[in-house]
This record gives sequence, structure tokens and C-alpha cells, in this order.
Amino acid sequence: MTTYDHRDTQPLGDPWPFTGRADELDLIARSVAAGRPGLVVTGPAGRGKTRLVLEAVRGTDWARVTGTPAARRIPFAAFAHLLPGTPTLPRALRLLSGTRLLLVDDAHLLDDASAALVHQLAVHARTRLLVVAADHTDVPEAISRLWTGELLPRLALEPLPPEDTAHLVAAGAGGAVEPFTAHRLHRLCQGDLRLLRDLLGALRERGLLTRDRDTGERTWRGPLPLTDAVRDRAAPVWERERAEEREALERLAFAEPLPLDADALDLRTLEDLEADGLVRADERGAVRLAHPLHGPALRAATGVLRARRLAPAPRRHEPALHAEQAALARGIDRADVRDLPAPVGEWLVEHGICVPAGYAAARARLCRLRGEMRGALAWARQGLRTAPRETACRTELLLAAAQCGETVPADGTAAPGARAATWRAAASGDLAGALRCVDPCDPASLYDAVRLGAPERAVERLGGSGPFARHADALARRDGAALDRVAEELEQRGFLLFAAEAHAQAVRLHRDPGAARSSRMRALALARRCPGARTPALGGLVLGELTARQRQIVALAAAGLSNRQIAERLTLSVRTVGNHLHSAYTRLGAGDRTALPALVAQPA
Repeated sequence: MTTYDHRDTQPLGDPWPFTGRADELDLIARSVAAGRPGLVVTGPAGRGKTRLVLEAVRGTDWARVTGTPAARRIPFAAFAHLLPGTPTLPRALRLLSGTRLLLVDDAHLLDDASAALVHQLAVHARTRLLVVAADHTDVPEAISRLWTGELLPRLALEPLPPEDTAHLVAAGAGGAVEPFTAHRLHRLCQGDLRLLRDLLGALRERGLLTRDRDTGERTWRGPLPLTDAVRDRAAPVWERERAEEREALERLAFAEPLPLDADALDLRTLEDLEADGLVRADERGAVRLAHPLHGPALRAATGVLRARRLAPAPRRHEPALHAEQAALARGIDRADVRDLPAPVGEWLVEHGICVPAGYAAARARLCRLRGEMRGALAWARQGLRTAPRETACRTELLLAAAQCGETVPADGTAAPGARAATWRAAASGDLAGALRCVDPCDPASLYDAVRLGAPERAVERLGGSGPFARHADALARRDGAALDRVAEELEQRGFLLFAAEAHAQAVRLHRDPGAARSSRMRALALARRCPGARTPALGGLVLGELTARQRQIVALAAAGLSNRQIAERLTLSVRTVGNHLHSAYTRLGAGDRTALPALVAQPA
């Protein structure tokens, strides 16, 4: 029995792709399998709960009911299309006993009778239930008791991670979007996909997405467009009745990206705003608006003269920018790149204000160490626009591009350093040449040798007991378990790409197939959090995603054979070879065969 309501007209024909959520899809599929009672999916409005559940039940037999605000006072209103006549609870239970799977959407809006029916269906466990409810609302007690009473397990849906949000942004923008814009939208929307869609639509309609002259990617600079969705989300700060509260909120909005000292505002007013969740204070007493959307919304709605009075003095950000750069350097020196917020630099770029090349190089290095290669490229290019001959930015551009499997043409300003030369050779598939470029006097270059699978070049020279030295030692001893432990430490310190590579190297060293599968799964999960990264260690990892025939064809293509030559060697049709390569490109994240040598190359 399959039932659709008015919202099903094009639920899966949405122009936006369904992105990510692989673990959640698997959990839902297992929860509605035979012998399972079902699942409750909760999360704030706009997080994509209904789309997730619809994707999970695609192709199965199910019925659907939906709560609506207008029908909350009508008994069994949500079930009217499934329960003819005047239903009672016992009769409704009998009529629904043959329903294999029931999707209950917007369960927080159910009338009391419908909510009680859902609860009883869970108690009797004759019908598997998928219940979708919004957080932070008045949920009927019969619905909340589904998970508080442990009748059904609960999945609290987290926001999409930045890399998945970037895919949606690109789809909504109609093409590739630069990292600054994707990150800005991710931060403003805080996982609210409805708001994300609304903002992207406004940016496109108003011509606010422009093309970057170097990359062709779409960019957004300047103020926030005041759409209906933005006005709705900003209502809590716009609708404060007390004049002193509105003044405090506006002053905080115009202080961004810097925090405002609490001593500059009335403490009682701040306490009231904090109690309502609109502001927050850090341990030093500096105060900020609690939601990233509220500041831009307040600034966009403020009149010109008032904005001129509230706007900060020019160049006020410079000391804070220097402090950010110093904090980044300290974190990198401590080999810990987690939790290093740097909002001042981001704010300046997002508003079209140039940042110093030295700061841009530091941000590019931080992104590269975190495995955020597209961000590293963007920051390096930002610095080169300010200072075209800046060596540090050029080096970071070369390193990030090469670790994406790409090469950047020489511009004649300077010869690439040893590290850039190492990774350019690796990107072309020449591992032997890459290792010849390693500088034995540079610890960072020596660690590159470890990442490329040659720890013997570094294990005696990487002094100390840090994670990089332990990585070299574990790989040199061919100890898979020790590599996994090092990978976990690298992940804890924020080096996600290095951690993925260490787990990938451990896969080949484990004698226990179960341990090898575990390492591979961890490596793949981390690699997904490093979009764009293409290094030799990950190449061996992703090749495991291919079938034996695909691996064979990819290896021959990487060696330079044409489709026709491959077809003749393997006694296949040219069309079959092309189909296999197309599938392999999709799984490997490669655009064409020029990216294959770096992916196929295996460490010695």
C-alpha cells in the first residue's frame, strides 16, 4: 500500500541532489528491516529530515501521514485518507495492522488522537514506523514518549558537514562555488537547508553571484540579501520591544567580526538577551550575537545614517588580524590545528576587503594541513592578488594544487622549492622523482617522504616523539596497529588528511582482514572530509572501491594506453572500456584520465 499526499508531487524530483547522509541512510534502512520496530528522526526545521526519510524508503512499500497546523484540533485528521468513516482508536489499530511501513511526517503537528494512534502502533509493534518530528517545538506527549519511553530508537539529525553543504551550494548556484562563499553560506545557515535554498535563489536572482576571474568559480561578496526566510529567522532580534535591547543588538552587529566588551553595554540588558539565547559571552567577558545570521541581518536592515553612526573606525581590524595570524602560527608549531577560529580574516574576504599576503599564506597553510585543499588554494590565490610575487603564497598554491592531483603552471617569479617539486612529481605519478626532491634537512619535507611511503628516508632524521616521528617509525616497522594509533592522534590534532593516509597505509600491513577493513573504513571516512585531496596513499585506498576489471582498465589507462588499445589487450569492446572508465572516474573523483597516474601510483 503506497499513499502520497499533496507534498509528494515531486519529492524526489528536486533539482538539488541528495548529498551525504550515507550513515543515516544505512541506519534508517536497518531500522525498518524485518523484525525492527522503526525509528524516530528529529532535528530543527529545515534540516532535511523528510528528504532523508523519503530517500531511505525509495522503492519500498509504504504509507504516509502528515501533521498540519490547521488540523491539530480535528481527531485523527492526519489519518483521514487511511481510515474511512468515523474511526476509533481500536478500529484504527485494526485497519492499520496490515500496513507494512508507515511514515509519519511532521509528527510534532499531529492532533492528539493521531499522536495517540502512532504511540499505540509503536506499543503493539505490528507496523514499522518512521516518525519525523521537529526539535524545539511543542511535541505531543504521545510522540515524545516514543523515544523517551524507549519504544523506538531516535536519530537526532546533525547538520550537513561543510563538504556536503558545498555540494548543495554548487548545485543551487548552477556551478562551482569558491570556498569562501560556500563556507559563508554554511556558517550563516547552520544546517537549515530551506534557508540555504532561499539565500542561493536570492543571490542568483539579484545577480550577486559573480565569476572569479582566475578560477571561473561563483563568488559572493557584500551584504546579506533580506529574503522572507532571512526575515523569519531574524525575527527574534528584530522584534525586541525594549529600545535598549535593540540598541545593544545593533551595536553587537556592527562590532563584528570582533567581540564587544560587556563593559561597553548595560549588563542587565545583556543578561536578558543572554537568557533568551540571543547573545553569548566568552570566558573573557567579550560578547557576540549567538546566531551567525543575526548580525548580517541587522546590518542589512539598518538605515544609512544609523549604520554610519554604528560602523567601526577604519582599520580597527588590523590588530585582531595580526593576533589571528600569530595564533595560527602557534597552533601549527604545536602540531595542533584544531579549534583555531579566525573570523576576522574570513569577514574581510567576504566583504571584499584585501588581506595581507602573509596572513593569506598562513591561512592557506592551515587549510592544507587540515586537508582542506580547496580552501588552501583559495587563500593562496587571495594572497597573490595582494602581492603577486609573494613566495609563501606561491608555495602554498603549488603544494595544495599538487595534493589535489593538479599542477599549476610556472609563472616565472621563482623556482619551486623542494617540497613543491616533490608534490608536483607525485601529482604526475613519478614517485621516484618525488622522493629524489626530498630535502633531508627539512622536517616537513622528510614527512612528505613518509606520506609517500618511504619512511626509511626520515625515520632517523625526524627527531622527537611527536606524531610525525611516530608515523615514520610505525610505517618503517610495518606495524599496522601502530599506524592506526598514530592516525587517531593525527585526527585528534586536526590533521585529517595525514590521518587518512596513515590509516590507508595500515590497510596493506594488517594480517587480520577485519583490522584491514576497519582501517580502510576509517581512511575512507576521513578522506571524504578532505574533498579534493588526491595523494598516492589515498590513491591506493580509493582503488579498492573499484571492481577487479575497473582496476585493470584504470591501471592500463594510467599507463597511457588508449581505449582502443585497452580493448584489444583485454578482448573487450571499446564501448565497454569507456563505460568502465566512466564508472571509475565517478568513484575515484577524477575528471578524466589525466588524473589517473597520481591515483594509481602506489608507495613502495
